[in-house]
Amino acid sequence: MAEHPNAALVRRAIEALNGGDFDQFAALLADDVSWYEVGATEPIRGKAALAERMAAGEREFTIEARLHDVVANDEHALAMINATATMGDETLDYRTVEILHMRDGRVTERWSFADDPQAILGFFG
Repeated sequence: MAEHPNAALVRRAIEALNGGDFDQFAALLADDVSWYEVGATEPIRGKAALAERMAAGEREFTIEARLHDVVANDEHALAMINATATMGDETLDYRTVEILHMRDGRVTERWSFADDPQAILGFFG
């Protein structure tokens, strides 16, 4: 059975992020994307604001995302991620489920739920 196109999109997005290719990653996002981070009540709104946020974080930390699995249909994708964040000499291993709303081959909304949100918030503080 062929992989759903939205599952393939998620795989490409993770590869782009891990490779530091924000242009390739951004091409997979809707211009008006709403991006909810762990612990945030309000999303980052828009591709430009997300690019700014990611550029700021790039100077402070790195995250390697390893896709455990992805399931997708025409409107949604769920990605189970094992991640390692590094900041200076410190690292944090954690797991998230990324819930993505998809439209016309692009991510329009993203929510992230983690196994230990307090550890993530403390690490990235």
